[in-house]
Amino acid sequence: MNDLDSTVCPASTRLVGRDGDLAFIHSFFGNSEVQGAALLLSGEAGVGKTAVLDAVAAGAVHNGVRVLRAAGVQFEADISYAGLNQLLVPLFDDFDILDDVHRDALRVAVGIGGGPPPDRLLTSTAALLLLRLTSVRTPLLIVVDDLPWLDRATNAVLGFVARRLVGSRIGFLAASRSGSDSFFEPSGLTERRLEPLDEASSAELLARTHPDVSPAVRRRIVTEARGNPLALVELPTALSAEQRATLAAVPAVLPLSDRLQAMFASRVAGLPGRSRELLLIAALDGTGDLVSVEAAAAGRASVDDLAPAEQKRLVSVSADNRRLSFRHPLIGSAVVELATASERRRAHRALAGVLGDQLERRAWHLGEAAVGPDETVAALLEEAGRRRLRRGDALGAVAALTRAAGLSPAAADESRRLAEAAYVGADSGGELEDASRLLAGARLVHPATGRESLHAAAASAFLLINRDGEIDTAYRLLVGAIEAGQHGYDASDPALVEALHLLVLLCWYGGDPELWQPLLAFVERLVPEPPELLWVITQTFGDPARTGPAALPRLSELIATVGDDPTQVVRVGTAAVFPDRLGEFRWATRRLVEQGRAGTAPVRRHLGALMHLGLDYFHLGRWDDAAQLAAEGLRLCEDHDYRFFTWYFQYIQAAVAGVQGDGETSAALTEEIVRWATPRGTHGARFFACHARALAALGSGDFETAYQHGSALSPPGTVAPYVPIAMWGTMDLVEAAIRTGREKDAAAHAAAMRASGMAGLSPRLELLVLACEALTMPAETAVPLFERALSLPGAEHRPFDVARVRLFHGERLRRLRVTTEAREQLTLALDAFQRLGARPWVTRTAAELRASGQSAPAAARPGTVALTAQELQIATLAATGLTNKQIAERMFLSHRTIGTHLYQIYPKLGITSRAALRDALSRLDTDDAG
Repeated sequence: MNDLDSTVCPASTRLVGRDGDLAFIHSFFGNSEVQGAALLLSGEAGVGKTAVLDAVAAGAVHNGVRVLRAAGVQFEADISYAGLNQLLVPLFDDFDILDDVHRDALRVAVGIGGGPPPDRLLTSTAALLLLRLTSVRTPLLIVVDDLPWLDRATNAVLGFVARRLVGSRIGFLAASRSGSDSFFEPSGLTERRLEPLDEASSAELLARTHPDVSPAVRRRIVTEARGNPLALVELPTALSAEQRATLAAVPAVLPLSDRLQAMFASRVAGLPGRSRELLLIAALDGTGDLVSVEAAAAGRASVDDLAPAEQKRLVSVSADNRRLSFRHPLIGSAVVELATASERRRAHRALAGVLGDQLERRAWHLGEAAVGPDETVAALLEEAGRRRLRRGDALGAVAALTRAAGLSPAAADESRRLAEAAYVGADSGGELEDASRLLAGARLVHPATGRESLHAAAASAFLLINRDGEIDTAYRLLVGAIEAGQHGYDASDPALVEALHLLVLLCWYGGDPELWQPLLAFVERLVPEPPELLWVITQTFGDPARTGPAALPRLSELIATVGDDPTQVVRVGTAAVFPDRLGEFRWATRRLVEQGRAGTAPVRRHLGALMHLGLDYFHLGRWDDAAQLAAEGLRLCEDHDYRFFTWYFQYIQAAVAGVQGDGETSAALTEEIVRWATPRGTHGARFFACHARALAALGSGDFETAYQHGSALSPPGTVAPYVPIAMWGTMDLVEAAIRTGREKDAAAHAAAMRASGMAGLSPRLELLVLACEALTMPAETAVPLFERALSLPGAEHRPFDVARVRLFHGERLRRLRVTTEAREQLTLALDAFQRLGARPWVTRTAAELRASGQSAPAAARPGTVALTAQELQIATLAATGLTNKQIAERMFLSHRTIGTHLYQIYPKLGITSRAALRDALSRLDTDDAG
C-alpha cells in the first residue's frame, strides 16, 4: 500500500519519541513489493497507542488515502458486529456494488437490513469484497483501536480480512493492550510493541505539555511515569500550583489524576484487604525491601497475602533477594490514593517502628504519621535533612527541613528551619522560587528569627545577586548579619561557616581588596580555630600570589581526602583553581558532572563542577571540550534560572574563541559580560572579560589593545592584590608591553611577578614568571631563563603556555643567529599550536620559521595577503627606512599605533622584522600583477 509512502505523520502532529515507530510503520506499509498489509501494535495502558494510530491516520489522509476507523467499547462488546458497524458506516451507500447475496448478508450483519442472521463466512467474504472493490477507486487504511474490546463476531471478520489483503490497496492497522485477552487471532500477522518513551523524550513531552512545572518536579515525574506518555501528561494535573513549582511540596507518593485513577486504581480496588494493606506499606516504604514490609505488617498480613496482586500482575516478588516491586510506579500511587488518611498514618507508624536503626527513613515516616506539632519528630527530621545534604541530596534536605518546620511547636524554630531550607535550596538545590517562598515563610512565621538568622541572611544574599546581581547590597547584608549574630564565632556553628563560605564568593565577585578585610577578620576570630577548608580557600582564592604558597601543604591534604560530598568537591576545587591543582582530583569533578547530568547531584554543585572542569580543560588545551562544558553550563543556568553564573561560562567560551582566532565571537561574549557586570558591581567578572579580551587581541596582533586590557586587569608593575586572575594575564601584559615599545613597563611587571609568591604556586605560574623575566632581558641573558622555564616538569599539562614560550625562545635564538636551535623551538611551537587549533599563533610562528630560513608546513602557510590601505601605506613608509615616530608624524598617528600596525602586518607578509619589508612588498606587487 505505497500510497502511505511520502508521509506517515505530518510535521504539525509529530509525536515526541515516536519517530522510530512511525518510520517502521511507514516502511511496512510503503513496501512496494507487497501490496496490502496488516500490522498489529501492542503496548501497556497509556503508552500512546491511540496517538500513534491518530498520527498514522492523519498521514494517510494527507496522502489521499481513505481511512476507516473503529474502536472497541466495553459496553458494546456483547453486541455482535457492533465494531463492523462502526467500521463500515462510511461505506453504507456503497453496498450496492456487491452482488445481492453478499450485499444482503452484510446489511443484516451491520444492522441496516432485515432477515435471518447471515453465515459468518459469508459476512466475512462480503466485507472483504466491499473493501477490495472500494479500494480500486481510492486506497484504504483500516484503523482499529482497543481491539480486545470489539465484539467476537467483528474480531472474526477482521481476522479473516487481515489475512487476505496481499495484492490489494488496503492496509490494516490495529492496537491492543499488552497481556489483554482478545477474540482476535493474531497468529501469522506482523506485530510491533510500542515501548515506553526514553528519558529524553519523556522530559521533552513533559516540558511541552506542562512548561510551568519546575525542572526538579519534572525529573520526579519522569522517574515515576517511567516513560508512560499518559502518566507524563496527566500527573502534573493532580498537583497544586505550589507542588508544580516546588519539589519539597510534592508528596512522597504522587497523587493520580482522574484518568490515571481509572487506569490504575480499578485494578487495585478489587484486591482483598490484607493484600491492599501490604501493598500500602510497600508503596509508602518505597525501597522494595520485603523484610521491612513484612515486619511492619506483622500480625495483620503476611507475604502470602500478596498472591492476588501477583496474579493480577500488579507486583512481582523475588524470592531470591526478598524484594517486592510494582509493575509500574503508578500502581503504588493508586494503592495510596485508595487508602484513607488514617490507614496511611498507621502504615507510616508501623514502618517507623521497624526502622529504628535508620534515622532518615524513620524520621520521615514519623513525620508523615504525625497529626500535629511534635518537636521530637521535628528535631529528627532536621538531623535527617542535614545528613541528606552531606550526602549531596540537597532537594531531599529541603523537603526534610520543610517538614521539620511544619512540625515545630515554637514559631522561632519553625522560622529557623524554614530559613535553613531556603538557604539550602538557593545554594545547592536549583529551586530558587522555592527558596524565595521558604524565606518569605520564615519571616512571616517569626519576623525576628527570619530577619536575624544567618541562614536567612545567606539565602537573601544569594537570591539578591541572582536576581539583580547587586554585589554591594548582598555583601553589606551578609556582613551585617555576621556582625550582629549570636554565634560567638563558634567554628562548629554550621550557619556561620556557610555564611562565611558565601562571603568568600561575594568578596571575589566584587573584585575589591577592601571587601576581604572583614571576612579575614571574621575567620581569624573563629574558635577554637577556623575550619580547614574555609581557611585554605581564603589563602588560595583571595590573594594567592601572596598568601597561597604557605597554604599548599594543607591544600594537598584536602585534595587527598576530597571524598564524594558534592559541596566538598566543589569547595576544594575552588581552593585549587589558582594553584593549578584541579587536575589532581579531576576524577571527582568528572563524577560530580555525571551525577549532575543524571539528576543525582545538586544543581549548584553541578554548575561548580562544570566551571572547574571547563577551566581545567582550557589549560590542558582541550579547548573544544571546554567550550562544550561551557555550553552545558549555560543551558543549566537557563533551565534553573541561575542568571548570575552565566558569565563564568561565557568567559570560557570567549577565551576559547580568542585563542582559536574567532575574535568576533570572543568580543561579543566579553561585551555581554561587561555590560551585565558593570552596573552590578561584579568587577570580578569584568576582570575575567579583560583576560579573554587580552588573549584575543594578542592573537589578532593588536598589541596596543592587548596592553590596554592587560593593564585594566593588573596595572604594570604590580600583580593586582585580590584579583587572582591577574596572575593568568601576566605574560599577556608583558608581551603586549614589549611589542608596543613599553620595555620599562614590561620589566617592572616581570619584577613584580618575581616579588610576589606566584612562582611558588605551580609550575605553570613559575613558567610565566621565568618567561616574562627572559622577555625583558637582553637576548644573551634571556636564553638560560627560557631553557629553565621549558625544563619545568609537567609541560604536557599546559601546552598553550609552553608553545608561546617556545615561540619567544625561538625568536630570541634567531636574533642571536643560533639558527638550528631556533628552528627546533619554532617547529615544536608550531606543532603544538596546530594541534591546539590556535590559528593566529600558527600564522605568527610559521612566519618566524620562514624568517629562520626553513619553510613552514603547507597547512601553516598564509594564503592571499590582504593589507588595508592604511597598512600598505605604513609598510611602504617603513620599508624606506623611516622610524615609527617619523611615520607617525606623517600620518598624524601615535608612534605606538604605528608599532601595533607593523606587528599586525608582519605575519600577513610572512616576515618578522622591518628589514624584510622591502622584499615582501616587492613579492606582493608581483603577485598582484600576476
